[in-house]
Order: sequence, then structure tokens, then C-alpha cells
Amino acid sequence: MIRKLHINNYKSLHDLTLEVGRFNVLIGENGCGKSNLLEAIALVAAAAARKLDHEFLASRGIRVTEPKLMRSAFSDETLQQPIKIAVGFENLDEVEQYTLINDNQPYAKWVKTRKLSDLVSIWKRAKDIKGSVSKHESELTSAETVYTEIGELEKEILDFATCSYFENNEEEAKNYLSRCGDIENKEDKVKNFIIYSPENTALRNFYKEGQIEPLGINGEGLLKLLKVIQSKSPEQRQDIHTSLQLFDWYTELDIPNDLSSSEDKVTITDRYLTQVFDQRSANEGFLFVLFYIALMVSDDTPKIFAIDNIDTSLNPKLCTKLIKELVRLAKKYDKQVFVTTHNPAVLDGIDLGDDEQRLLVLSRNKQGHTRYKRITLEDKPRSSTDEDLKLSEAFLRGYLGGLPKGF
Repeated sequence: MIRKLHINNYKSLHDLTLEVGRFNVLIGENGCGKSNLLEAIALVAAAAARKLDHEFLASRGIRVTEPKLMRSAFSDETLQQPIKIAVGFENLDEVEQYTLINDNQPYAKWVKTRKLSDLVSIWKRAKDIKGSVSKHESELTSAETVYTEIGELEKEILDFATCSYFENNEEEAKNYLSRCGDIENKEDKVKNFIIYSPENTALRNFYKEGQIEPLGINGEGLLKLLKVIQSKSPEQRQDIHTSLQLFDWYTELDIPNDLSSSEDKVTITDRYLTQVFDQRSANEGFLFVLFYIALMVSDDTPKIFAIDNIDTSLNPKLCTKLIKELVRLAKKYDKQVFVTTHNPAVLDGIDLGDDEQRLLVLSRNKQGHTRYKRITLEDKPRSSTDEDLKLSEAFLRGYLGGLPKGF
């Protein structure tokens, strides 16, 4: 899991450091930077997966604009500087730095960079062991401050350097490979990060294809995922059934067993009706909850992901119960989740006494930079009669922050 983030020069996130948990709820007024924070994580994921082309960024839920406007446009100077995002992973002391550059030219794509000093230090140690490395010496000595990770030259240097140095340093080789393996394992979880924004049309019509599998950002691919869950895991299928009982009218969900079946529907049983119906007749809120639960329980969906505006189409009391259910499933299936909301009822589903659940209030300071405040159990306001206030009430009263100030 991600435990700490430091984001520099990404949209409104000029210089932001924050600590996160397993289940993170982000609130704040419109335009305060909630979606920007999610996009920064998605940008890290794209860099870890080496998929920084615009079409890949958009398919992760990033609002791709001109490169200079993806930087913090608070001064002309920042429009030329790289985006820097440092990630602290669970059980790793070191922080991974992702530095992204773009020359602002038409059709230019973002490129992840590595500090030249990192390459030189490895190369010099290799040179001491193996002697002159003339093939790469001129490229290294003439390189600029950063050395881009495009092309094959860097790979050749690193492969040669590590092999040359470590063949005579077995213990250090083991430590190096162990650290690389730890980082790779953490990156494997984050590199599939997606910001989901399900849409009614995609869910209702069960679009079969999405640019990213198993689920596209708008809900594409849900039917196939449900079929996979049905065929692979009775436990996951049961968790979907149990969670859908949040709807008091719900009795059963029938999912086709055959993955190759052309049947493009699931059937739903309403305890008040004599006839079953399919997803095209289901209410919108039911489809959104079905999507969220499938996303949580599946082994094929990302281990770390975000849901933007999770309250869409949901009754306030359902929002409260849904959050509690998603937290339970996040722990059971080892998922890390980031959600944004404008519905106060979502907050009442959070247990501030559980350190794995975080309520983060985002706002912008006098310079326009996004900042954040974590609401802890000690911060929870009390009424004039010294009784605990619901978080929803405290939010609406302005005790937590995150509300517009102009009216």
C-alpha cells in the first residue's frame, strides 16, 4: 500500500505532503484539488507501468491537457519545471521518486527521468571492476542533469553495471536484488491504479470492451468481470450477494455461467415482483453499488484504485452503509481505496477510531495551493450538550472545513 505522498508541481498541488491509509475519503469544495490528488497517483501508476502516452493517461481517468497546464501554473517558472511525485510504500524505508518532464512541444509525451548521479555511481563502480567502458563513456559524460528512461542506452548501462559490479560482491548483490524486488512488488500494485467514474449508460448496457481490462473507468467490462467472478470464486460471488442486500427489495442476482456466452445481461429478483428483470430495468443506484462491490472483491481489479464522486445516484443513508461495507471488503481483499464525495452522509460511514480509515479535508490557501487536514477522533466536534456530533452534521455546520466561503 501507499503510505505517504509528496507531490510537487502538479496542477493545484504545488507542494503537498500527506499520509494516507487503506480507505481514504476526500472532501472539500469544488476546485480544491481532490481530483488532482487522484490524478497525481494515476500519473505515478502510468510512470511505473511505462505508459505515459496521452491515450494511456486518459484511460486511467486523468484529465489530460496541455503539458504546461498539467504543471502548477502559479508562475511562468513552474511551467517549465518537472512534475515530481515521491511515494512511500508500506514496509519500505526508502521513498521512490518519480520525476516527469515534457518539453511542451506539439505531440510531446511525458517522460520519466532518473538522476544522472544514480547512473554514474553504478557505472563508476562497474568501471572499477571491469575496466574501461568506452561504449557508454561519452554518453554518460555528456549527459545533462537527468537521463531519460527512453531508448535502450540506460538499460544497457544499468544491466552492464549491475552485472559487472555484483558478480564479485555477492552479499551486496543480494541486498540490491532484494530492494529491487520489494520496489517492484509495490509498483506492481500501484501501476494498475485507475480513477473510476462509472456512468449509467455503460453500466446499464454492459459495454463489453474497454481500453483497460477488466474494468474501464466508466464501468465498461462489468458483465465479463461478473462472469469471471461467478466461475472462479463462490466466496466473492457470495460477498456480492451479501452486499446487495443493502437494498431491502433485492432477493437474487443471476449471472451467466458461460464466459463465452453471448448473453448480455444479468437477471435480478425483486421480492415484491413476480417477474425477474435485467440490468436495463434496474435502478441506477443498484448498478453503481454492483459495480463498486465487484471492483472490491475481484482478484483481477487493481489493488489500489480511486472512485470519484462515490455518492452519485445514491440515497444518503445508503451512502453511509455502503462506506462501511466497502471498508470491510477493502480489508478482506487487501485493497487500498481513495474516494471523493460531496455527500455529508458518506462521512457517517467512517470510523475515525480505525487508523486505516482516513478523512482528509482539502482546501486551497491564499496562494491557491492545495493543502489538506486529516480529521482524527480527537478532532471530532461535540455539541453544546457535550454529545458527539455526527460527522455529516459537523461538516454541514462548517466545523470540519471544506465548505465554500463565499456564500
